[in-house]
Amino acid sequence: MPGEELTHFAVEYARSRGASYAEARHEYQIGEQMILKNGVLDALGFSEDSGIGVRVLANGGLAFASTNRLNKGDVRDAVDSAMKKAKGAARKDPISFVKEETVVAEWSVPEKVKIADVPTDRKIRDLVELDKAVHDLKLKMPARIFVMSHNRIKKLFVNSEGSEIKSYSPRIRLYYYLTVAGEGDAEQSYRNYGWSGGWEALDELRITDKVIEEAKSLQLTLEKGKKSPEGKMDLVVGPQVSGIASHESCGHPTEADRILGREASQAGKSFITPDMIGKKVGSASVNVVDDPTLANAIAYYAYDDEGVKSRRRYLYKEGRINEFLQNRETAAKLGTRSNGAARATNYDREAIVRMANTFVEPKDWEVEEMLEEVKSGVYMKSFMEWNIDDKRWNGKYVGREAYLIENGEVKHPVRKTVLEVTTPAFWSAVDAVGKDLEFEAGFCGKSDPTQALDAAFGGPTMRLRNIALR
Repeated sequence: MPGEELTHFAVEYARSRGASYAEARHEYQIGEQMILKNGVLDALGFSEDSGIGVRVLANGGLAFASTNRLNKGDVRDAVDSAMKKAKGAARKDPISFVKEETVVAEWSVPEKVKIADVPTDRKIRDLVELDKAVHDLKLKMPARIFVMSHNRIKKLFVNSEGSEIKSYSPRIRLYYYLTVAGEGDAEQSYRNYGWSGGWEALDELRITDKVIEEAKSLQLTLEKGKKSPEGKMDLVVGPQVSGIASHESCGHPTEADRILGREASQAGKSFITPDMIGKKVGSASVNVVDDPTLANAIAYYAYDDEGVKSRRRYLYKEGRINEFLQNRETAAKLGTRSNGAARATNYDREAIVRMANTFVEPKDWEVEEMLEEVKSGVYMKSFMEWNIDDKRWNGKYVGREAYLIENGEVKHPVRKTVLEVTTPAFWSAVDAVGKDLEFEAGFCGKSDPTQALDAAFGGPTMRLRNIALR
């Protein structure tokens, strides 16, 4: 790696300047993105970026600086800048990092078909074929937009405690927008899929089948959809809905930096306080986990950007708050250990507490079993809109693909089912959790400067009893 010597130099120089702790992270990213609109290639872009980010603890202050000029003079200037800011940040409560193990390791994500070996014209052709599969359905579809991107990310992390971790992570993302039109009306959909690995992603994720299924469901909703019922009833939600709920009403409020107030003026607060471990927020059927170790998930990593080994984190366990997402700073403040949740989008951003792959842990219910026990309700398979307040307490989910349930049978489509509910009311209503775990990808935004980071959310089908719809 070109920046390897400079990464070590940055740490050594920071220590010589009086840093009580120093870390440097060199990243090299190669990316490509293509946009297809109604079967025509609208944009094609290539990117290459490399640099070093440095973070130091000095005089109880913490500071970060970076440079994309890979020479000793500019790296030295970045360290000097970080040291000046850290020493100038007078604090009544000095920042410290919890002690973690020294790690020397190297990890990478395997590729069955290496992205670097796939020529650009083949990638475009694969995207055109995907669009053609939808076009051949002969639906009235005024807008089809497909966006395909991939990044190949090499990293070297070094700190003053002796850790040195090298990694390689290839990631592929495809998201699309479909619009199906009718007489003075339309239905729209946005879906997002991601993969850590090689160009085999399109086949492994069954993208063509999923896009065709989505297009047909848009047409069905447009032609047959009726007004959604209102009032208290049962609600069966599909993996996309349980997934967004796990991300927004569990993942975000259990981020320790939010709980401690660091994100209050940036991405929001949390209804959770540090003393709420063990507090009931849902039924005993609910386990929500965040797991960076899931093979091929878009947010897979073996070690985080502070050099801490990743593991599965049970955020809600049997309906109770079980643990927070922690980095080394928050763990020190809360008297615990980091659970490997520190990540950054690139070398020029500080690693902060982030989710990875967040989902409702599946259980053993079949979807048909859940449906057949519903006398009157709605089956909301996917959503078209969600909103949640900055404490992650009051949430709103609007159905995209949804159906009426009567006496255990799925009937006609219903449109724009609206669920407005508090976080505890949502999770407390869950009485059955399926085995059909599915994932989608997302961009999780946080911090200032903004970091829109790869994340996945998912879950199985779930049943909620006696919940208000409008």
